[in-house]
Amino acid sequence: MIPTRYNTLPVKPWHVVLLVCVGYALATLAVNGGDPAVFIALGNYCDATLPGAPQGEPVEGYDGQFAYMIARDPANAHRVINRCDVAAYRYQRILYPLLARVLALGQDALIPWAMLLINVVAVPAGVYALERLLVQASVSRWYALSYGLFGGTLVALRLDLTEPLAYGLALAGVWAMETGEAGTSRAMPLFGAALFALAGLSKETAFLIVGGYLLHRLAARRLRDAAALGAAAVGPFLLWQISLKLWLGSFGVGSGGALATPFEWFPYNGVWRIISHPRTDPAIQANLARQGLSFEALLPSLLVLAAIALAVAALPSMWALWRSARDIWLSLRAGQVPHVYVFVLFAGAVMMPFVPFSTYREPLGILRFAVGLVIAVVLYGAHRRARRPLDYSLLWTLTLIFALSYTFA
Repeated sequence: MIPTRYNTLPVKPWHVVLLVCVGYALATLAVNGGDPAVFIALGNYCDATLPGAPQGEPVEGYDGQFAYMIARDPANAHRVINRCDVAAYRYQRILYPLLARVLALGQDALIPWAMLLINVVAVPAGVYALERLLVQASVSRWYALSYGLFGGTLVALRLDLTEPLAYGLALAGVWAMETGEAGTSRAMPLFGAALFALAGLSKETAFLIVGGYLLHRLAARRLRDAAALGAAAVGPFLLWQISLKLWLGSFGVGSGGALATPFEWFPYNGVWRIISHPRTDPAIQANLARQGLSFEALLPSLLVLAAIALAVAALPSMWALWRSARDIWLSLRAGQVPHVYVFVLFAGAVMMPFVPFSTYREPLGILRFAVGLVIAVVLYGAHRRARRPLDYSLLWTLTLIFALSYTFA
């Protein structure tokens, strides 16, 4: 376990993460001629006329392109997005593109720079908030690196995604809530709920952390507090969903945009389908046949993908579900209410068994989805002052290699 005496060092984890983020961004810019549009990963399925969109062969692009399109034209981007994706699904993550547009002063040429700047600031800001929570729990602040140097965190910066802003705000919300619970400020819980609301409007998966707080208040029979937190933190998101329904004809909530598969009903079936799906899918079989390949030739790569999904998300979530469920059961049986971080751990893991196959089959997808689980494990380990969860959480930093590989992509 990292000794707490290192908490007094002049260099802090957020300094390290800020240096990594800036260096990562500068290296990526240097390799790509200083063009910030490389972070957007534009495709040409939706709109081949966008500045920087690839020409010629069809290119799918990645999720950051939708935030970019919304930032350029919030009122009309849905018409373009619907050509290749689900506009309501993309518009529900509205805060990041709107903030980028405001920072860019409405200038299209500055929007890619604004999107990059937001994430370069949001990642170390989230690490700083997590540091404060770790110090508050009397453990080493250096375990905040498990989140700050996690591949899912940094690949989101590389691809102009919404996770850094969402989880940075969520961690700030947790810090505000815990400061309020400590009695140092009566206004902090309301501030925390507002930060949670903004986090949810950045990306809906941040609500898993909010779910932990709601479960804690329900278990403590603090029904009024639970109702107030739900209204303040989740209410704006629900109102925005209604607005999307009225405006775009559908709610945004779902398992994903185009090409997404539904949530699985059998636990961790998404991991198994990484191996089983190519054997049964006629389109994949026909494609392999055209290339003169067989399923057996593809199997080693599939096993590697399955191993990544197991190591990064499936196995840690199994442990988290067992540990949190056990703690909740033992505490309630003894007439006590578990600490809120126990419920945050449960909420952070409870969706992982049912994550869609389309997320599990894509290393970037499962890395992004696992960010909340990483945070939950670190907070739980800090609460319990448990050496193994904290030390093992640092293994998630090995996934940094996935993010660094995108420097040259």
